[in-house]
Amino acid sequence: MRKQPANTAVAILSVGFYVLQALSAQAQTYKADDIVKHFQPAAPQTSPTRGLCIGTEADCSKAGHQVKPATTAAFDLVVRFKYNSDVLEPDARINLDEFAKALKTPQLASSSFVVEGHTDASGTPAYNRDLSQRRAQAVVRYLSERGIDTAKLAARGYGQDKPVVADPFAGENRRVETRLKND
Repeated sequence: MRKQPANTAVAILSVGFYVLQALSAQAQTYKADDIVKHFQPAAPQTSPTRGLCIGTEADCSKAGHQVKPATTAAFDLVVRFKYNSDVLEPDARINLDEFAKALKTPQLASSSFVVEGHTDASGTPAYNRDLSQRRAQAVVRYLSERGIDTAKLAARGYGQDKPVVADPFAGENRRVETRLKND
């Protein structure tokens, strides 16, 4: 009879562990407004100058020189992939739906983006470049199904060349990011 309560306690602890594990495994989410703000185009320069200003950005601004804004950093779409996979997970689809909404806003409707696929360091560099390209293409295909013009999206695979964490084999490196297309 004593084994039954012990088994019950083990079962309760197991369920609790799996609930905690599921909660910690939830992907980061964002809203379309977050994306629009990230990629918000800079205000147009009203009176560009041809002069050269040597000094800090603040000094040059005070002197009336227009300071070119820094390029916008990549936006991590929080599209993660399982090992050796280019299949979009449910959490990734939620984030991509928000990205599609953002791309349809007036602020981003005329912008073009590079969709960058990445892998961890498992496998050969050639295989990883191919896999990362397939990941980027999976995102472009999904966005196309949501009404986004694929002419505005360029899929590029970088393989294992641009890890985001120190451990090149970490799952965080299996991802897709996007940035404004500059060419």
